[in-house]
Amino acid sequence: MDKTLKKIALIGQPNVGKSSLFNRIANKRIAIVSDLAGTTRDIRKHEIEILDRKALMLDTGGIDDTNDAIFSNVKRKAIETAKEADIILFMVDGKNIPDDKDKELFYELQRLGKELALIVNKIDNDKELERLWEFFEFGIGDENLFGISVSHNRGTKNLFDWIYQHLPVNLETVANEEAEALRKARLEDPDYDDEDYSSEDNGNFDSEEIIEEEKVDDNKIRVAIIGKVNVGKSSMLNAILGEERSVVSPIAGTTIDPVDESFEYKDKEITFVDTAGLRRRGSIEGIEKYALMRTKEMLEKANMALVILDASAPLADLDEKIAGLVDEYGLGTIIVLNKWDENMETFEKMQEEIRRRFRFLSYAPIIAVSAKTGRSIERLKEKIIEIHNNYTQRIPTSQLNKVIEEAVIRHSMPSPNGAYLRIYYTTQFSTRPPKIALVMNKPSLLHFSYKRYLINYLRDNFNFEGTPIHVIARGKNDKMGDEEYLERDN
Repeated sequence: MDKTLKKIALIGQPNVGKSSLFNRIANKRIAIVSDLAGTTRDIRKHEIEILDRKALMLDTGGIDDTNDAIFSNVKRKAIETAKEADIILFMVDGKNIPDDKDKELFYELQRLGKELALIVNKIDNDKELERLWEFFEFGIGDENLFGISVSHNRGTKNLFDWIYQHLPVNLETVANEEAEALRKARLEDPDYDDEDYSSEDNGNFDSEEIIEEEKVDDNKIRVAIIGKVNVGKSSMLNAILGEERSVVSPIAGTTIDPVDESFEYKDKEITFVDTAGLRRRGSIEGIEKYALMRTKEMLEKANMALVILDASAPLADLDEKIAGLVDEYGLGTIIVLNKWDENMETFEKMQEEIRRRFRFLSYAPIIAVSAKTGRSIERLKEKIIEIHNNYTQRIPTSQLNKVIEEAVIRHSMPSPNGAYLRIYYTTQFSTRPPKIALVMNKPSLLHFSYKRYLINYLRDNFNFEGTPIHVIARGKNDKMGDEEYLERDN
């Protein structure tokens, strides 16, 4: 671990969301996240990279002024860590009004004279932004005050920008090399124009995604098996693995131990994440909320989802809600109709109903299987590999430009209020899922219906089965951020 890196200390009371933010910044699930206050005990360290700048992230335990010896020790360690750090992120719970303990801790950190940010977490929507005014009591300027929601990924872009600005510049990075490669690719394009492709546009939109991709092995597939209780998720896992690794019982709530299950298939390592989430007690209070929470935890770890539906029973609202999360996380997806041997309906009728209710997963193939008899399980394995290949593919720039040009010729771009719209250049700047940028003169005027047309045209020309496509219209000098709009398939 590089000892010359700037150190960032993450400090705050228990249960304010520090571990979740630590995971978000580190882009890995390292710190233990739990609703039980005081879960994190030791100081966890991890080297992070925000765009092209690196730092050492220090996650301390929650500070709590109780007489408990553990928490007293945690507070001492946290203050010592803050003294050694270059940047301090002090986190509070935005659901509560500022209390004296928060202020006392903040003032103690402020006296250290370090770069200090006050992070108000759990600001989940625009209405709750009004609570931020209460935290100006801390005497901090608005440039160092951030209202965020880690769980909803709101407002984190501004915080990351602030951290980025306080880290030393590193010009020798993969991001800059990729940006330079993209610039050269533009120069080689026959339609290149100096006015259209300013050097100021050195691929700002793609550096973060490209760095993230290099940390992912495309031979490793992480699959979440999701669905409501008793649709046969554990049986499906056993059928795919070909052995009884997960205890199966007709009583909901059999799987308990948290474990990932992996196996090799056609040179790919397929891992089913968080298999403890497959079956839980169906009688607990708030089972719907619990099922959705568990699904989110699994999807955060995965890059593909198997949405399991019970073919022997009518579709339920909870089926729809769970499936809706898949599109939110942008994963490769297969809809699996389990217990097909118990169903008397025709496949066409079931498929029509699924397509009607799950319009947001129109790109996902539907496969009817029986975990009990093993019907179509091999076909499902093959489809997992195929969808993963689609999810991780990168379409050459020349091919993308040719297809988009054909699409524009077939259906001219609209001219809102007489404005002339022109797409200068099209490039895929990321995968998992495929993200494509339309570099154009007036991106804000491109109507979503025309984007939808372009997405459908791309699907007609390339194999994107099972994966969403994100299309971004942007100007030459735009940068990506939370304000960017991603047009998803619906």
